[in-house]
Amino acid sequence: MSTSNRINTKTFTFCNQEITLETGKIARQAMGSVLATMGNLQILATVVAEKEAKEKRDFFPLSVHYVEKSYATGRIPGGFNKREGKPSDQETLISRLIDRPLRPLFPKGFMNEVQVILTVISADKNTPPDVLAMIAASAALSISGIPFNGPIGAARVGLTEQQGYILNPTYEQLQESELDMVVAGSKSSVLMVESDAQELTEDEMLGAILFAHKEYSAAIDAINEFAAAVNTPLLTWEPPVTDLPTVEFVKEKYSKGIEEAYCIKSKVDRNQKLNILRKEASSISLPEDSELKTEEIPQIFSNLEKAIVRHSIISGNNRIDGRDTTTVRDISSESGLLKKTHGSALFTRGETQALVVTTLGNSRDRQTIDSIFGESKENFMLHYNFPPYSVGECGRFGGFPGRREVGHGTLAKRSLKAVMPSLEEFPYSIRVVSEITESNGSSSMASVCGATLALLDAGVPLSEPVAGIAMGLIKEDKNVKVLTDILGDEDHLGDMDFKVAGTKNGVTALQMDMKISEIDEQIMETALEQARRARLYILDKMKGSITNTTGELSANAPMTKSFTVSQDKIRDIIGKGGSNIRSICEQTGANIEISDDGVVKVFGATKAICEEACDTIYGYIEEVEIGKTYMGTVSKVADFGAFVRVLPGQDGLLHISQVADHRIDNVHDYLYEGQILEVIVASLDNRGRIKLNLKQPFAAKNKK
Repeated sequence: MSTSNRINTKTFTFCNQEITLETGKIARQAMGSVLATMGNLQILATVVAEKEAKEKRDFFPLSVHYVEKSYATGRIPGGFNKREGKPSDQETLISRLIDRPLRPLFPKGFMNEVQVILTVISADKNTPPDVLAMIAASAALSISGIPFNGPIGAARVGLTEQQGYILNPTYEQLQESELDMVVAGSKSSVLMVESDAQELTEDEMLGAILFAHKEYSAAIDAINEFAAAVNTPLLTWEPPVTDLPTVEFVKEKYSKGIEEAYCIKSKVDRNQKLNILRKEASSISLPEDSELKTEEIPQIFSNLEKAIVRHSIISGNNRIDGRDTTTVRDISSESGLLKKTHGSALFTRGETQALVVTTLGNSRDRQTIDSIFGESKENFMLHYNFPPYSVGECGRFGGFPGRREVGHGTLAKRSLKAVMPSLEEFPYSIRVVSEITESNGSSSMASVCGATLALLDAGVPLSEPVAGIAMGLIKEDKNVKVLTDILGDEDHLGDMDFKVAGTKNGVTALQMDMKISEIDEQIMETALEQARRARLYILDKMKGSITNTTGELSANAPMTKSFTVSQDKIRDIIGKGGSNIRSICEQTGANIEISDDGVVKVFGATKAICEEACDTIYGYIEEVEIGKTYMGTVSKVADFGAFVRVLPGQDGLLHISQVADHRIDNVHDYLYEGQILEVIVASLDNRGRIKLNLKQPFAAKNKK
């Protein structure tokens, strides 16, 4: 099946901009192909699906790939091969962003592999591409004939005090915005939210979500009209029919055991019990004349688990680990537990634990980000690692981080961005690494809490501590339970993953993913309020672990100093051919940067190194004063006297007549190179040459 060769276009207005969807010209062998254009931004969306599902597949194999081509901005890629390499973090994050609202809209039981590829083929430096990419993907799926309960729409929302909510702000507008939120969903419901904010209230965040939901309806209407005009035949597909006798058999045989297993609070013990039951169910022997379909038993067993847990919570019973719907698990935290790191913390919430480490570096340690628009520098990095031992398993280890690691690390970084000091306030590169050492729900939010403690331990001056919490949802018809601090099983078996991070003052990041399409304003309002109460509770628990209350740099941390000198002193610091600055770096081990406007940045691996380098620089730019005493070093001895270095790069002449309190014939009898002398500046001639006197001239008996 392929898109018709007849060219179809649909143009509609979205946020005062025209968007054009076109099919039938490019990539005609794909099942769905759309060229989406908005101004100078153009994205090609293609969709292909297997004609038939492979047997014994227990998951929906959807893959979404967002790709940025360098030619889209007229650039040739760097590197030896001169072609695009592995996906950048930006491409990975947008791939996830598109996947999340699409996945819930494929019908249950549809197991044909689906691949969605979004290629940026023309880019606009002032227009974020992710919203148009989601609209293009939605349109391509809607005309493909693949079973899809869409389309979806998407919108970005900004917020300023002057303008209020801004629909689809440009990069320039986002610089002034207190909010950067992307919302996607169907006509009836929001399915995905991704945002960072400047400590906004829950009402402001909810208002932004509702604003986006209302505005992106225009895109959904346009895609429906576009799909109706293309009119692609639907892919032949029959949903699997579950064998009812087999369902009843599994219920009767395993319901009690599953209920008992989900009363076990320990994740390890609970999984051990469930695995025994699963193994028994998957390998059960039935009489030859049995009509039960044994190949369906594993999936039926999984569905039964989900139904039992959900029914228990909806009925008002305690959750898997015995908590009610609003209680946060036990919390413990500790700062400064690693001896040689710059800052460290261990944050534990229930059976989820993050070991978080902060490292401070100089400006050369900044991350270089190579995008289709060129290179930029980033001085704050947060990396998230999820080793397999954290869930008690053997698994892939090492290599490049996966999409999950990149996504969770970026969410934690967004959560902290609002409280981080500017580069002018704190002139360091900052790297935070979160090692997830145990996991049972919301390790990204544990990373936020641990990162806050590790940053404060290192002496990074955060404006406020930040904490995060993950919320869940169980919805059966009109019965709704919003769950605070969800477990891994509640995430897997539930209907929502709603993460909220922030300070005592407001929200700094929000991420929501829905598995159902029936969520209303009241549910989101309840989730935000429960999350606010939980966040304040966690922040209060974290207070006792903040040991660095003065904000001083860790004793292990490097030191950076920045100061400004007059531009005519720059050459004195640098020296002829760079001799002075090279000498300072070699002798002290410091790194020094000097800008054309006279800003000097000194970075030392220790406080002592930094201060020694700064003192040396001050010496090069300091003006000697007549009558002032200096401790000088003899740099050269001559027949007529000696040259004494009173300041770096500044030598004065101690004449032979000033060496002793009596006449001497040979200066070498009294002075030698490297000798330390206390000298007084006697005068400066009109050429700036320094003449020195000994504070205490040599007496005859003090002859060398």
